[in-house]
Amino acid sequence: MENQTQPAISTAQGRALRRSRLPFFFKKLLQQKVLVAMSVPFLLWLVLFKYVPLWGWTIAFQKFRPAKGLFDQEWVGWKNFAFLFQDDTFYQVLRNTIVMSTINLVFGFVTAITLAILLNELRHILFKRVVQTISYLPHFISWVVAASIVSSALSPEGIINILLVKLHIIEQPILWLGKGEYFWGIIGSAEVWKNVGWNTIIYLAAITTIDPAQYEAAEIDGANRFQRIGYITLPGLKSVIVILLIMNLGHILESGFEPQYLLGNGMTVEYSDNLDIFVLKYGMDMSNYSLATAAGIFKTAVSFIFLLSANGIAKRLGESRLF
Repeated sequence: MENQTQPAISTAQGRALRRSRLPFFFKKLLQQKVLVAMSVPFLLWLVLFKYVPLWGWTIAFQKFRPAKGLFDQEWVGWKNFAFLFQDDTFYQVLRNTIVMSTINLVFGFVTAITLAILLNELRHILFKRVVQTISYLPHFISWVVAASIVSSALSPEGIINILLVKLHIIEQPILWLGKGEYFWGIIGSAEVWKNVGWNTIIYLAAITTIDPAQYEAAEIDGANRFQRIGYITLPGLKSVIVILLIMNLGHILESGFEPQYLLGNGMTVEYSDNLDIFVLKYGMDMSNYSLATAAGIFKTAVSFIFLLSANGIAKRLGESRLF
């Protein structure tokens, strides 16, 4: 019996010894091979639709003409990038993009965190669910419908002007979508209205991970509701806030496309056009695919730099980070 079990033990020890020699990364892969297999379709999708199309970036270094093959184009080097940085329109849309992204970032964080805390403090379950449902619903409306709602509300005969006139805040209706200086605020407010409920989901989930014993101990010590929020809830959300901030800084040059395109018009073009609309106009309307591709590469490069910088700052400060 001992002679039969001894080889089995030796074989198991040999496998363990070979595995111990593998790097830690490969050991983890072997331990989680089922999860690795499940991730293979996603990796294939990522490579096929996100990395293979990067070959098209070569268009930015060519004088691209669709009738010719990709390798039969005239190569112009950095000429398209040089023209891009000499174009006043590019700097205008870059300003609009950064301002609208910053407004969306600040408004989005503040309103989502505030709503999550307020919902967490509600004790009436039915009322809490009603508020959550109402705040979530606009997220599932397409921007075509949402832009129509915003346009109707802000029209001279819309509900906004009616309320402001009734309250004697303004004397006569204002053409909100006809003045460029109002456009950034309108976009920020529309983004908050549409996405604030959806954005609170992550914060509500993070709040549920906070140990309830901390709230009980604080209440016994005499801490009121605002003190419990300030000393327990917000510190508990700190790591989630940092991670989401890093991820959002990676999209700082992506202020959106549909709301600006649908709500913008000739009277607000100096404030409504952003990089995505700039790429569309040059690429489709003017058939300057090379310049449009160069603008897209610039946006990606800047976003990548912002992402790495934010992650590095978080690492130095000892906060949570992506990698």
